[in-house]
Amino acid sequence: MTSAGSGLTLWQTCALSLLVFTGASQFALVGALAAGGNPLTAAAGAFFLGVRNAFYGLRLSQVLALPRRSRPFAAQWVIDETTAVALAQPTRRAARIGFTVTGVTLYVLWNLTTLLGALGAEAIGDTDAWGLDAAGPAVFLALLAPMLRSTTERTAAALAVLLGLGLLPVLPAGVPVLAAAFAAPAVLYLEGRRRGGTRDGVRDEAQDGAQDGAPDHARDETQDVRAEAPEDKARENTTREEREDTTREEEEDR
Repeated sequence: MTSAGSGLTLWQTCALSLLVFTGASQFALVGALAAGGNPLTAAAGAFFLGVRNAFYGLRLSQVLALPRRSRPFAAQWVIDETTAVALAQPTRRAARIGFTVTGVTLYVLWNLTTLLGALGAEAIGDTDAWGLDAAGPAVFLALLAPMLRSTTERTAAALAVLLGLGLLPVLPAGVPVLAAAFAAPAVLYLEGRRRGGTRDGVRDEAQDGAQDGAPDHARDETQDVRAEAPEDKARENTTREEREDTTREEEEDR
């Protein structure tokens, strides 16, 4: 719909949907063209928005562990929804099934609805009036929200939102999204430093306690040994004297 309104033909719209399977990049491209922007600038904004899928690919390559020959084909389906579904699965097999089913379903439906939308663009009218531009982000947030379980994950998400919204008015299209991607490594770095400092503090306390406690313990044992030594010597002397007295009495009796 938006593509047809920006001046693209039916075949150009369908080719864009088949080859650039990422909604944000498509909307950025056709939106910039519809606003009268330069095609190169529009393509650059779409490219920057699509770069975030590279971060998804790095994570999914470990989760899915697909054979090398199938990775180029799977890369076409690395989008927000397939990533969220795959990462939410408990096993690798379930992640592969979730990724494949989600990718095939969305790819077929996306291109089918693109064709229908291009054909019925004149009848439907402005997409903003229907609020369809917010459907994609709403679905992604619905998939992402249950995955934010820990404080670290929620902090990274909140920081990403702040970066994206705060930089949106001052940076070119697509750049705020890339800047927001740095929220995760920044939060993880700070969390690692915090945990490292906690571990060092506990280790130092343990070492200090060992150093302070060891001499006291050794000193107590030494004092106990010294206290017991005179008593043992006196006991030995008493026993020796008793033996001598007993021997002397036996000799006198004889």
